[in-house]
Amino acid sequence: MSLKTISVVGLGYIGLPTAAIIASRGVNVIGVDVSQHAVDIVNQGKAHIIEPDLDIVVRSTVQTGKLKAIAKPEPADAFIIAVPTPLKGNHEPDMSYIKAAAEAIAPVLEKGNLVVLESTSPVGTTEKLANWLAEARPDLCFPRDAQDNPEINLAYCPERVLPGNVLQELVSNDRVVGGLTRTCAKRAVALYEIFVKGDCLVTNARTAEMAKLTENSYRDVNIAFANELSVICDTLEIDVWELIKLSNHHPRVNILNPGPGVGGHCIAVDPWFIVHSDPKNANLIKQARHVNDGKPNFVVEKVIASAVQYNSPVIACLGLAFKADIDDLRESPAVEVVDKLAVMNIGRLLVVEPNVKKLPERLEDNVVHCTLDEAIAQADIILLLVDHKEFRQIESYRIEDCLVIDTRGVLC
Repeated sequence: MSLKTISVVGLGYIGLPTAAIIASRGVNVIGVDVSQHAVDIVNQGKAHIIEPDLDIVVRSTVQTGKLKAIAKPEPADAFIIAVPTPLKGNHEPDMSYIKAAAEAIAPVLEKGNLVVLESTSPVGTTEKLANWLAEARPDLCFPRDAQDNPEINLAYCPERVLPGNVLQELVSNDRVVGGLTRTCAKRAVALYEIFVKGDCLVTNARTAEMAKLTENSYRDVNIAFANELSVICDTLEIDVWELIKLSNHHPRVNILNPGPGVGGHCIAVDPWFIVHSDPKNANLIKQARHVNDGKPNFVVEKVIASAVQYNSPVIACLGLAFKADIDDLRESPAVEVVDKLAVMNIGRLLVVEPNVKKLPERLEDNVVHCTLDEAIAQADIILLLVDHKEFRQIESYRIEDCLVIDTRGVLC
């Protein structure tokens, strides 16, 4: 199978870095996105998201003509689908973006094409993708119609990268490649071997889908233990940071650090896909989600209890991103905390988020976006929500007159 042209559908936090990395290997890449703004920015040789060195790779690949962005799919040899899979009401997976991507690429599919789904998905989604494509293109033979010789090959290969280190991990991390047939998997491996230096671990599509959900659910459960421990320690008047440090000296104990909750497009979402698929048996995974989803309320209650000693408290909220040193606010517990405080109107809220130029719309009318120096100068209460590098460097003397609530353990 020749892979002269690869189309990446969805130019977000995963799709754009993937498209840029493949293009940097000398392959022609067509990036597709429904956002005309994203398309225009990429074609200007710029990145519309913040990720270290991504703008450099995008600029070079656009300048050499290896990467271009469009709003409507064109024919290609392979299609990588990297669109969102958010949650809708009652923690149900929203598959509409994947279905829309299938409907968009179906008209341009040709015999011999490969379609790989990278979007984090419930078990069985790759099979649904095959069905959606087959319904749109009854003239083509898909894996459901043939034993191991379809005209269109389908596979699932989840991303496994860490925001802030995406470009390196796209290349170095092992990939789990699940084909609907053995031939599908083999052809998908050939695609990823263009740029992946890690191992390509071959399995079936359902196992690959579950592997991604398992990895993030494992992390979620471990974070829930740390978050629950921090709440217990607060009740018992124990320094949770010292406790974890001491406990981790045991050779077989490695407790994670607690925080204000869990955010991002993966860990805060993926476990619900397992719960949705098997609600009867996914008890521990479900409870971990409840623990982590409840942590922002605990933080808000601590702020309220601390604010009563001031007549008109000024509360400086440090950080909005879901993790340190990125601009990604998706599912961020910090945003949830600030939003709840704003609704309660317990004081004047200052927000410092050095990685974004504009606050989320839901916060614009209720808080003041300012610099770190401005916030420290005015604050009665310092609420550290994200351990950005700017905040880790705060000298203790600068905040000695403030009441500090540190959810990350960097100012303690």
